[in-house]
Amino acid sequence: MERRLRIEIGGIVQGVGFRPFVYREALAQRLEGWVLNDAGGVCIEVQGQERGLDVFVGQLRTRYPALATINRFELQQVPLEEAGLGFQILKSASDSSGAPGAAVSPDVWVCPACIAELFDPADRRYRYPFINCTDCGPRYSIIKATPYDRAATTMAEFPLCAPCRQEYEDPASRRFHAQPNACPDCGPKLSLIAGGLTVEDHPLREAVRRLRQGQVVAIKGVGGFHLAVDATNDEALGRLRQRKGRDQKAFALMVPDLERARGLARVSEREERLLQSPEGPIVLLEKKEGAALSPLVAPRNRYLGLMLPYAPLHHLLLESFDALVMTSANLGDEPILYRDEEALPRLETLADALLTHNRPIYARVDDSIARVAAGRPLLLRRARGYAPRAIALPFKGRSVLALGGELKNSLCLIQGNQAFLGPHVGDLKAAEMQRSFGEMVSHLEGLFRHSPEAVAHDLHPDFVSSRYAAALHAVQAVAVQHHHAHLASCMAENALEGEVIGIILDGTGLGDDGTLWGGECLVGGYGGYRRMANLKPLALPGGDAAVREPFRMAISLLISVFGQDLPELEATRQIAASELTLLRMMIRKGINSPLSSSMGRLFDAVSSLVGLRHRISYEGQAALELEMALEQDLATVSPYPFAFEPLEERWVIDPDPMVRALVADLQRGESVALMSARFHEGVARMICELCLRLRSTTALSRVVFSGGCFQNVALLERSAALVREAGFELYTHSLVPPNDGGIALGQAAIAAQR
Repeated sequence: MERRLRIEIGGIVQGVGFRPFVYREALAQRLEGWVLNDAGGVCIEVQGQERGLDVFVGQLRTRYPALATINRFELQQVPLEEAGLGFQILKSASDSSGAPGAAVSPDVWVCPACIAELFDPADRRYRYPFINCTDCGPRYSIIKATPYDRAATTMAEFPLCAPCRQEYEDPASRRFHAQPNACPDCGPKLSLIAGGLTVEDHPLREAVRRLRQGQVVAIKGVGGFHLAVDATNDEALGRLRQRKGRDQKAFALMVPDLERARGLARVSEREERLLQSPEGPIVLLEKKEGAALSPLVAPRNRYLGLMLPYAPLHHLLLESFDALVMTSANLGDEPILYRDEEALPRLETLADALLTHNRPIYARVDDSIARVAAGRPLLLRRARGYAPRAIALPFKGRSVLALGGELKNSLCLIQGNQAFLGPHVGDLKAAEMQRSFGEMVSHLEGLFRHSPEAVAHDLHPDFVSSRYAAALHAVQAVAVQHHHAHLASCMAENALEGEVIGIILDGTGLGDDGTLWGGECLVGGYGGYRRMANLKPLALPGGDAAVREPFRMAISLLISVFGQDLPELEATRQIAASELTLLRMMIRKGINSPLSSSMGRLFDAVSSLVGLRHRISYEGQAALELEMALEQDLATVSPYPFAFEPLEERWVIDPDPMVRALVADLQRGESVALMSARFHEGVARMICELCLRLRSTTALSRVVFSGGCFQNVALLERSAALVREAGFELYTHSLVPPNDGGIALGQAAIAAQR
């Protein structure tokens, strides 16, 4: 019995070797027909004997290429056609109908087969820094439109030479329709620019020489420029910090291989797998004592951010070094530089030389950052390697564009039951980022042929993203409360429906009562929420200044407990009498001192009280250093207590008893490590007690954790252990950041169902 089938497959199925895979499987089963790329993914028509068709369909569903992701598989029987034509790969079908576009593959590592060729003197691509195949290389950063064909990428300006053309057109080749395919004869080339002069003769060798001399070299990578220095050179690190305006925040490192990574940090089996994954994120690893690095790499931090080479150029560079600092080329909170015409003049003040190339980057993509927490990966920044890969939703909603928040901004599109998260954008407070925000929206929507029925944004009306949404008069704007978006983000990532208990702990977000929230327990789902508990609000004297100067929060916390008669502490003695008087007056009279229930600000206050950090040079520094001070198992310490006070229909969590116990420890001269441990354990137990109280009143047993405070692995793991021991089903983030980089997903999920 002969049949003919039409199969339409959506997902990440373009640029990942899917068509040659289909071709080989069709030939293996002696089937006839064709396969092509279209705007929605891959389309196949195939005919033959029923048994062969069954095997073929089974292979498509289960044995597809490693970089592919299938989220749509539609099959229908169609009339038989003329036999004897064999099986063909047809030219991609263009589509101007406005139908949803195909999913786009993230940029991924250079695969082992290409690395072997890179270092094989007999190979024609020996030491070619742009080697790639259908299993690896740039994708999202070079694509302009779908279907994904060379003409729609930045490789269009590099005509293929005869040998590359033969590979590109041969279905049996590893480079069949590998759109970035090239070689030294027809592809992109390196050059080095220094002092206004361009060096095209051995630019890589010249870059290595300058790095060895301690110079700062800007290196154009896959999704933008890095600033690189020798990680063992104190003077080079000092220059880089001074030029970049980055006093203390840790720099990311690139090391040549896993062996060198093990020499610098403790690497578990799960961390090894994360380091060596095709996504190639920066992985936070515990630093080894005596690691051969400059102390300026990660001051006052027990962790190093390590990544392995993910582009062929990196492999060639790292032949000469045990570790290079590879940090995003930008100033302050500005986005990573990626366009030559913008990057070159601005990098003159940051770098001594630029190692660049002539393959344009179409879309900026920063490095992803991850760590292992509670036994699985936890993304802290979702970008290269992961974006714009889809998250499968437990429902099918209307088309939505979500604009994220003000900090750690990212975008999200929902089409059907798929949520496509764009790469990390950054902080929209930066003027440069505001100028390019609309451009990023347009690029992502264009790739996916997305026409939103609604645009979701944060409840705060003054955010750049909120103003952008308001300007789109033809589309419904949906304002979403910040912590509700966090709750929905974790639910969507874990494909949850119904209602859950949400423990949402972060810095600040505007509440629906007009005050600043940040230590919240919500009960609800995509359709709505109820605020069931919150941290007792504290004054933020100076508003944003209280974020930059945690000593302000320390004084506010002490005043909330002891009134104007503050205890004698080292932390208070370091504050000038005039400044202390001013802070007291501001808090007492409510002058520029908004109230906030923020857990992040409570961490800041404790960090200042124990003497770790009175002023910060980067976001989250005070809380991070409080985590870094931990030295013992939290389960072995006596926790600082919190009180639960009823207020109308919710609980207010009062830190008063915690503060009194902390002050007593300070006056006894207890170690910072012990006080940090008692505080962390106290917060973890408070979370568990809160869940128990709410289960008794709501009968809910599913709990989600979200918010930037859950980047703290010690807090996450201890809280998770206690909540699970108490019999709850706990859901946490993994592939979506718990911080504000993940709220666009929650905004989109809420708006899709509203």
